[in-house]
Amino acid sequence: MDPCPFVRVLVGNLALKIPVAARPSLNVVHPSTAPCFCKIRLKNFPQQTAVVPLIPPENAVPDTHHTLAASFNLSRSDLDKLVSRSIFAGKPHLKIAIYTGRRGSTCGFSSGRLLGKVSVPLDLAGTDSRAAVFHNGWISIGKVEKGGGGGAASAQLHLSVRAEPDPRFVFQFDGEPECSPQVFQIQGNIRQPVFTCKFSFRNNNDRNSRARSMTQMENPSCSRNWLSSLGSERERLSRERKGWSITVHDLSGSPVAAASMVTPFVASPGSDRVSRSNPGAWLILRPGEGTWKPWGRLEAWRERGSSDGLGYRFELLPEMSSSASGILLAESTLSSGKGGRFVIDMSGNVNGNGRWTPASNSSPACSPRGSGDYGHLLPYCCAYRGFVMSSTVEGEGKCSRPAVEVGVQHVGCTEDAAVFVALSAAIDLSMDACRLFSHKMRKELCPQQDFC
Repeated sequence: MDPCPFVRVLVGNLALKIPVAARPSLNVVHPSTAPCFCKIRLKNFPQQTAVVPLIPPENAVPDTHHTLAASFNLSRSDLDKLVSRSIFAGKPHLKIAIYTGRRGSTCGFSSGRLLGKVSVPLDLAGTDSRAAVFHNGWISIGKVEKGGGGGAASAQLHLSVRAEPDPRFVFQFDGEPECSPQVFQIQGNIRQPVFTCKFSFRNNNDRNSRARSMTQMENPSCSRNWLSSLGSERERLSRERKGWSITVHDLSGSPVAAASMVTPFVASPGSDRVSRSNPGAWLILRPGEGTWKPWGRLEAWRERGSSDGLGYRFELLPEMSSSASGILLAESTLSSGKGGRFVIDMSGNVNGNGRWTPASNSSPACSPRGSGDYGHLLPYCCAYRGFVMSSTVEGEGKCSRPAVEVGVQHVGCTEDAAVFVALSAAIDLSMDACRLFSHKMRKELCPQQDFC
């Protein structure tokens, strides 16, 4: 089947020049004391926020070449909504509001002060087959300061706005991963089965423990020890989640990818949650030379504080050795209540929540940090570039049927697509694995229902 058409609207190369007034003015801010940020909006999409670097007024060209501040991913239906045929509907606009001051709020009010707004029209017709540049350069913002013999220049914002086609394969689980569902490929209104998933437990130690308990029940001489051993076994199992695995098969029944829980999800001492300091982990596997080969490692934990979300970290493992340090491709947090999207995007520093974050905090280990064309020229150590994949993750207690998008350039065979499906299942199951230990698990996730 053919991939689905997608278009990416990329906003980058942000920089701000603010003139220094000869006398103090409420409308002019000194660059050395005023950090700036902007809010970027596109109709029907969540707002994104980015830092705007300040540069000296005499600089003609910003030093922040090829840095990505925001990215909007448009499917065919999104394009149809934005590119209206109505004669009364104008072109869609990308709207950017620039603020001075630090991001955040105080007493419920925004701590930033609006400096100015910019609106860039987008002609998206035909961008699913060709790239287009809508703006690349400086734009004047705010009010022009007047006084003396002439007018002082207003603040100026440098930005690049472009669109490029980004076709993707789209997959949809037909049920929750722990229910061993089919996986369909979606192309428009066509749904075609391509994979089946098999969820299972790799929990031999627990089965052996239960067998020993049954033997003790049949032996009267061990009757006194049986109740105490059963109680301790219940307590141990209630404080750990381990042995989960999911295998992806093609339509012929051959296994083509797998996700195996290699580090148990256990509650930290004195707590009922999996901590960041001791996360659970999955190994994502693909077949090779008659055995399974590690492809990636996913760690997950439960964040503390007001976010109370699912924290995750995904590393690509070098082919030569699974013990070598991995290449960080994704690290972010998903809401435990609302869920969100697990995203691997090597175009810049846009995290899973769609927000821009500084390169020093969360960029991948082999991220470009100034290599050409919004990061499309990555070092040879990393085979993935641009948009790689995304997967929907539902919040706790909600029925989850992950939808997976994978960039066409990253799929050369069935196994390539299957590992992303397995990774999607692993991050979805991690939401359950990181559920507070004071809450009961679903019966499908319990190898021994007596201990759930």
